[in-house]
Amino acid sequence: MNSYENRADLTLNETEFFNRYNRKKTVGTSTLGCRVNQYETEAMVEKFIKEGYENVDFDSTADVYVINTCTVTNMGDKKSRQMIHRARRKNENSIIAVVGCYSQISPDKVSNIEGVDVVLGTRNKGDIVYWVNRAAAEKKKIVEVNKVLKDNVFENLNIDEYQHRTRAFLKIQDGCNRFCSYCLIPFARGAVCSKDPNKVIEEVKKLAKNKFQEIILSGIHIASYGSDLDGNWNLLRILQEVDNIDGVNRIRIGSIDPQFFTTETIEKISHLKKLCPHFHLSLQSGCDKTLKRMNRRYTTAQYENILKELRENIKNVAITTDVIVGFPGETDEEFNDTYEFLKRIKLSKMHIFKYSKRDGTKAAAMKDQIDGKIKEYRSSKLIDLDKILEKQFINKFLGNNMNVLYEQKFNNEDDRYEGYTSNYIKVVTRSQKNLQGKIFKTEILTAKDGYAEGKLYRKF
Repeated sequence: MNSYENRADLTLNETEFFNRYNRKKTVGTSTLGCRVNQYETEAMVEKFIKEGYENVDFDSTADVYVINTCTVTNMGDKKSRQMIHRARRKNENSIIAVVGCYSQISPDKVSNIEGVDVVLGTRNKGDIVYWVNRAAAEKKKIVEVNKVLKDNVFENLNIDEYQHRTRAFLKIQDGCNRFCSYCLIPFARGAVCSKDPNKVIEEVKKLAKNKFQEIILSGIHIASYGSDLDGNWNLLRILQEVDNIDGVNRIRIGSIDPQFFTTETIEKISHLKKLCPHFHLSLQSGCDKTLKRMNRRYTTAQYENILKELRENIKNVAITTDVIVGFPGETDEEFNDTYEFLKRIKLSKMHIFKYSKRDGTKAAAMKDQIDGKIKEYRSSKLIDLDKILEKQFINKFLGNNMNVLYEQKFNNEDDRYEGYTSNYIKVVTRSQKNLQGKIFKTEILTAKDGYAEGKLYRKF
C-alpha cells in the first residue's frame, strides 16, 4: 500500500470530504506504551498537519482521534479500549482510528468496539491519513492489518518538525526475534528491521541543526540494529557515527538487551564523548531458574559481570531495569533470590511489573500461574526496595555540580523546573527565569522520593 501522498486514485466522494470544511479539520492523538510508539505518533501527527489538519489535545472535540495502542500487558489492552470509549464520548461523529500493537494482535476485537472506524497494525501507520479520509468519505469501517511476523522491511516514519524542543526520539529499529516466553511483541512488531544508516545520520544532523539538546535512539530490540543490513552495520557503529556529528550534545539509547555489552563493546563506548552514561538493561528476574523459563538468554552472573564492567569503565554510570514478578512457577524461594540479587547489585531505578498472562505466548500455557495477591505483595516489596536504592544512588552525587537538561515545569509550578542529568537523575530546581529546553550546571542538594532538589550553579 502506497502512502497517501503518492495516491492519485481519489474518488469524487473523498475529494468532496476534503473540501467540506470551512475550517481546518482537527486530529487528537493518544499514545500508550513505549518510546517507539511516541515517535510513531509524532510522525503520524506530522502527516495530518501536512494534509491540512490541526493537531489538538486528545480531550478536545476533534474530527479525528488516533489511538496508538500497546498490548504488552492486559492493562495495555484495557487502557486502549478506555481511550477509544473516551474519544467516542467526546465526539460521536468523529472518525476513530486505532493503530499499533493491540490492533495488530487483535484486529477483530478492536474492529468490533463500537465507534471504531479505522484499524491499522504496526507496519502501515504511514498511510494513516489516507485511510482516515477514505473511511470518512465512504462512511464505512476499514481494517488494514498486514502480517508482520516475517516482515523485515523498515517503515520510514520520519519527522521533519518536532512539536517539542528539548529531546528528540529517533526510531532506528523495529521488530524482535527473541520470543521471550511471556511476550507478544514479536507477533505484534514482526521480524527485526533497521533504518538505513544514511537516513539515521541525515536525520540526526537535521535534529542537531534544529538545536535539539538530546537525541534518544530507540527501537523494539535496539541491540539487534544492523543485523539485517549489509555493510557491517551494528548499534555500536551507528553510535560512533552519531557521536561525530557536530551540534549533538547528548545521545541516549533506549532499553537494551544486556548481551549487547561485551567487554570489547564497553571499552569502545567508553570513548564516546556524547553518549549518556545511562543504560536501561532489561533484567526481568534475578533468579536463573525464572530467567530460563522466560527464555531470557543470560544468567544473573553474566548480568552482574556486565554491571561490573560498565561501572569500572564509565564514570557515574546509571543502570536502570525492568523486573517482572509473579511469573508462572515463581516460588517464594525464587522471588527471594530476585530480591536479594537486586538488593546486592544496587541499580539506580527499577520498573516493577506484575506478570500479565498473554494468550498466544508459551508462558500463558505454563502450570503454576501465580495468584494476584501474591503478585501484589511481591510487587510492593520490590517497589519499596527501588525507593531505597534510587535515593542511595542520588545521595552519591549530593554537592556535585551536574549538567541538567530542563524539560518542563514541575507540577505546573511557575518557578520550579524539572530535568535530567546525563545519567538520568531527575532534578527539580527553582528559578524565576525559564529553564525549559536548556542545559544548566546545577548543584545537587537533596534526595527526595523520585528526584533530587537542585540549585543553579550560577545565576544567568
